[in-house]
Amino acid sequence: MKAVNLYDYLKANEYPGRGIAVGRTPCGRKMRIAYFIMGRSENSRNRVFVEEGKGIRTEAFDPSKMVDPSLIIYAPVRVINDTQIVTNGDQTDTIYEYLGQGKSFEDALRTRTFEPDAPNYTPRISAVVNGAAYQMSVLKSADGNPDSAHRQFFDYTDGVPGYGHIVHTYKENGNPIPSFEGEPVLFEVVKESFDDFSDHVWEALNPDNKVSLFTRSIDLETGEIKTRIYNKNVK
Repeated sequence: MKAVNLYDYLKANEYPGRGIAVGRTPCGRKMRIAYFIMGRSENSRNRVFVEEGKGIRTEAFDPSKMVDPSLIIYAPVRVINDTQIVTNGDQTDTIYEYLGQGKSFEDALRTRTFEPDAPNYTPRISAVVNGAAYQMSVLKSADGNPDSAHRQFFDYTDGVPGYGHIVHTYKENGNPIPSFEGEPVLFEVVKESFDDFSDHVWEALNPDNKVSLFTRSIDLETGEIKTRIYNKNVK
């Protein structure tokens, strides 16, 4: 698979939905994580990211306009020991609980399925990052069949310096919205500062549909963590 330019890849898709990108810097010393959310409806757009402990959660920007919080209010990022958990739903909590019991990422997600939002049946996407190793998963319906789930797992035992992978919920905009297809997309991690990486991801997301972005840098030698949060809605 040829590596794409992450920013060009995002700019070319007006509605990838929610997405997770994980990569290792060219020097090999740091891991970078990005998680973004987008929205087409007023309810989906009425959100912000806020820090919670070592992770983040979503909350309503204007609580008076919140219609249904069931699939849009959750903790996208949690940390257990040295493992970063990043997902697009409350399966974050399932993974956190299972890892705390000494069970695996796969064990946790085999108890979950795609979102019950017919006719889209939005995939649940997840990732865990520990050191230079990371895993990703997509839980999706079988070509829109609500009675059959495909649980896909991808294991990157040792992230290659200068490269990463991105997975997102939707292939593109549509009605119903087509689910992401295939394995996570390989992208090149360019040589730039963490702040530049974060700014470039935010700038690449469609300006009408983007809602929030979380980015994190983890120094593999010192354990130092840096985090940035972008919200289109600012209080």
